Amino acid sequence: MQSINPETQAAFDTISGGRRWVRRQGIQVALVVAGIFSAALGLKGFLLPNEFIDGGVTGISLLTNQLTGVSLSLLIVVINIPFIILGYFQLGRAFAVRTFLAILGLALVLLVISFPVLAKDKLLIAVFGGFFLGAGIGLAMRGGAVLDGTEILAVYISRKTPLSVGDIILVINILIFGVAAILLSIDTALYSILAYLSAAKTIDFIIEGIEEYTGVTIISQRSEEIRRMVTETLGRGATLYSGKSGYGSRGDRLQGIDIIFTVVTRLEVGRLTEEIDKLDPQAFVVMSSVRETKGGLVKKRPLH
Repeated sequence: MQSINPETQAAFDTISGGRRWVRRQGIQVALVVAGIFSAALGLKGFLLPNEFIDGGVTGISLLTNQLTGVSLSLLIVVINIPFIILGYFQLGRAFAVRTFLAILGLALVLLVISFPVLAKDKLLIAVFGGFFLGAGIGLAMRGGAVLDGTEILAVYISRKTPLSVGDIILVINILIFGVAAILLSIDTALYSILAYLSAAKTIDFIIEGIEEYTGVTIISQRSEEIRRMVTETLGRGATLYSGKSGYGSRGDRLQGIDIIFTVVTRLEVGRLTEEIDKLDPQAFVVMSSVRETKGGLVKKRPLH
């Protein structure tokens, strides 16, 4: 059997890697687009016609729209700009660009496309309006972007204080709904809280239960290269375990191997898997939810 020339093999690997990159980018774009339309449906088909609000930047935009009459599309873009800038410095240029384009896309869809009012019952409006809005935010997050900048701020503050991401988001939303109760009505605020809870649970469902932090175990023959990528490119800490590979596709081979463990925020999972795929598409990667972390580099180092 004739062996493949190393240069030819390298060319094949480059082409294969390019195809994987294009396919991955296509999937991410499709997820963000689906998220935009789902969020727009939740807003214009349920929440907006009935003057309900949500939490986060979206809730601030809805509340400001109801009090001032300023276009919701304009408010969503303008209020999110500081958070996009923060995301640029904390999570990188690519994340900030994707997020800006996703938020701009949502604003354009809200401005241009009309959605029918799908419910009149306030309970249905709150539950399903929150569901479609949460589904949109979750799908966009799976595509590597966010439609609401609150989480970026929460991740940043959590690195500076003992509070968790969930604690910070809860405080922000308590303030928003408190203002809504004073300026609008208590009933509107209570139904809006129900919409927010529905959206939050839907986001958790869409991203398959991934919490604020995700523990990632990586088993690969190219563990040293992956370790350098995690520590140097992502700026994350990495712990190495000495192990032995078990029974695989080529039979029983008790071969020594370094096992890598790292913890990243859920916004960084997509980039980490992309970088691993570039170095070793055959790497075995296991992810698990982490409720909270203390020490290490997760909060001390900037999120690149």
